[in-house]
Amino acid sequence: MKVPFSKYESGRESHSNVSDVLDGEDINQIEELENDFISYIGSKYALATSHGTSALHLAMLALELKRGDKVVCSVNAHPNVPEVVRHFDAEPVFIDIEEKTYNIDMDKLEQYLEKHKSKKLKAVILTHVAGACLDLDRLYSMAKIYDVKIVEDACDALGSTYNGVRIGATGADITCFNFSPHLKKNICNGGMLVTDDDDIIERARLLANHAIVRDEDALEYIYDVVDIGNDYSLSHLNAAYIRAQVQDQDKNILRQKEIAKIYSDSLDGVEHITIPEMSCQEHPYSLYIIKIDKNRDSFALELKENGIDTGLHYIPLHLLTYYKSKYSLRVNDFPVALRAYQQILSLPVYPTMEDKEVKFVVDTIKKIAKNRV
Repeated sequence: MKVPFSKYESGRESHSNVSDVLDGEDINQIEELENDFISYIGSKYALATSHGTSALHLAMLALELKRGDKVVCSVNAHPNVPEVVRHFDAEPVFIDIEEKTYNIDMDKLEQYLEKHKSKKLKAVILTHVAGACLDLDRLYSMAKIYDVKIVEDACDALGSTYNGVRIGATGADITCFNFSPHLKKNICNGGMLVTDDDDIIERARLLANHAIVRDEDALEYIYDVVDIGNDYSLSHLNAAYIRAQVQDQDKNILRQKEIAKIYSDSLDGVEHITIPEMSCQEHPYSLYIIKIDKNRDSFALELKENGIDTGLHYIPLHLLTYYKSKYSLRVNDFPVALRAYQQILSLPVYPTMEDKEVKFVVDTIKKIAKNRV
């Protein structure tokens, strides 16, 4: 049996939407997607982009990030988070993580904000690892106290809720979604920038198309450029496919939770394996992350040899050559993230995963764990 780490979804609705585009139907799939997203999330505005990284980059443009500005983020994030900051010659600041959730450590974040009050401190980019939320009320309160913007990286948090409110409508200045997140390969790319701020969405919409403006009463080919933007546009084909993905998301989350419960019930107490806590009812389990007490890579290799693909979320940013050398970072600068990185492993979890496939993963893990020294 082969169990991939992820598998794309392609149901009747996605085929129908894509066919509408190919048949030349007069449907603006991008506008439809944005409207569907606003209804689903509960936000005031949504702007579709070509990728999740595009949404993050556009967010930095909308916040008018400049050279020398500082943006705080977790050291446990995908490289696209500090990357979009560096594109503006601004400086990412890394914070260690909380041991159980792998999200940013809120105490250490607050200590940094208190110690480094400055006009150069522009924003905090918060990554919801596996879709798990931290104390957002506390985060938003800190943002007001220290006058920083909050940008949420919700690449694994589509449909996630905090106190019953969906991520994207909980109070961040900007939330960015990715429809083809790290290691979860989709057949299309797409992202979404979400905000309730009138000024932010106005600037984002302007810059998303080269800062081109047109007079509505003039010929279409007459235009002006009023700023430095870029092309972040999503194709109608991708938008059509993603619309169906959004429509099915709640159902998909229910299945992910079922799979996570099977994993937890079956792997609890297995030697060498630590399962995630399942106390939070709002966790969507976009990822199911276990810990291997030693030799994680050899464990993952044995799983691969048995036909099971796994993931890693993430390699701490301070271990990557560019950031390590650019900011003279040492391996032990972020001890919690380092320790987690040496043990964590993401198991396959996707809505079309069958129970027999979940059982195969569980049985294989138990077999490997039993033979470890």
